[in-house]
Amino acid sequence: MRKKSDIILRVCLLIGDAMALVLSFAAAYFVRVHVDPRPYTFESQLFDFTITIVFLVPIMLVILAALGLYKKSIFLGKSRLPERGRLVLAAVLSVAALIVYDFFKGDNLFPVRIMAVLAVGFSFVFLLVERILVRFIVRQIFKNDYGTKRVIIIGNHKNTEYLADYITSRPESGYRLAGLVANRRYIPKDLKTHQYSSLKDALKKSKADVIFQTDEKSTEYVFRQAINHHVLYYFVPSETALSSHFGELELVGNTPAVLVKFTPLTGMAAMFKRAFDILFSLAAIVVTAIPMMIVWIILKLSDFKHSPIYKDERLTQYNRKFKCYKFRSMKPEYSGMPAEEAFIKMGKPQLIKKYRADGDYLKNDPRITKVGNFIRRTSIDELPQLFNILKGDISLIGPRALLPGELRDYGDRSLILSVKSGLTGFAQVSGRRDISFEERRALDIYYVMNWSLTLDTQIFFKTIAAVLKRDGAK
Repeated sequence: MRKKSDIILRVCLLIGDAMALVLSFAAAYFVRVHVDPRPYTFESQLFDFTITIVFLVPIMLVILAALGLYKKSIFLGKSRLPERGRLVLAAVLSVAALIVYDFFKGDNLFPVRIMAVLAVGFSFVFLLVERILVRFIVRQIFKNDYGTKRVIIIGNHKNTEYLADYITSRPESGYRLAGLVANRRYIPKDLKTHQYSSLKDALKKSKADVIFQTDEKSTEYVFRQAINHHVLYYFVPSETALSSHFGELELVGNTPAVLVKFTPLTGMAAMFKRAFDILFSLAAIVVTAIPMMIVWIILKLSDFKHSPIYKDERLTQYNRKFKCYKFRSMKPEYSGMPAEEAFIKMGKPQLIKKYRADGDYLKNDPRITKVGNFIRRTSIDELPQLFNILKGDISLIGPRALLPGELRDYGDRSLILSVKSGLTGFAQVSGRRDISFEERRALDIYYVMNWSLTLDTQIFFKTIAAVLKRDGAK
């Protein structure tokens, strides 16, 4: 599974920034109330003032994120001036945002103007000191080889040698050298043991998380291998290509590298999506607890021998297998069996072609129980997947979780598995069972490559409408 060095970095920064901001406002309060001898009119106690600020911290963190302060290139770059300049702006904008909030809400957070000025100064100093400490902590984590990304460098170019030297000498970068695919003259003498004869061999033996390509030979093949093995792909462009690069440009030491993304759903976007999944699944589990309990009892009474919850093996992000929870809707003798085998077992092989032609659906599927037909039509059978969302197996919105057997005949399966599978998705709200298997997979690929918050929002509301109307449920 791909290492999470970027996630570790951003989580440490989020926690550190939140603490620094709260402490900065508490310090501004303390200085004005207990150090400044001038009279003041301020009834709120330090504890109440701090609690109010804690609840407003998310607003300030959004401002920091908007200013790019959670980008790895800014945090780990050689020059700290860009980061410091952004921290000054972040401190000013954060206090300004709270002043605007205070004006409309009337909480009287800054009855004394000097407190706002102090808050700006303390915010900058505390954020700067906190980030120095976080930088030290993160470097120690990476130096101990926890969460670092294993790197394969491929290409006959001078940048191969430079990147190899940089990565091996700078463990705090979050990278570890796993392999080199290049002519020997481009490989440092002390790293000859890292050489592989081919990219295929390097990927097989090194358990890599990242590929850096430093020349322009067979870029399409290398990129496809990155997709198939679920690793990040960086292309190190020539000087002439820098002006027309696509993707996200980062500096690895002094070398610019373009991260060619398979999907926009990475970094902070993935973190915010995961946070929403946790909050949504917790709320939904509470709301649907009684209906789920009733369904569980009905299913148990109808079949004492088998569990009302059926656990089916599916695939999610990075080809990881997980147990997908559903209320049992299929007759036990056909559970976990591919449709083709089930129809052959019951002596109705003629149903196979019709089942596939209708998008993996039969109007009166002989494998489904009477109770199962009802909970499938109402989508109640999928409610247990809320626990899969909470666990992080899947997301609320994403491509349909694939069965391992479905991958054999699917060309772009690796693209679909670049993101977490979903309880609902673009394909489901575009016809659910009314469209073919191939059309649904094409829509899944579109979602992966064109993800946006707007698209997720549209899918969310269309899902609610589709469930209420039972569109495609049949």
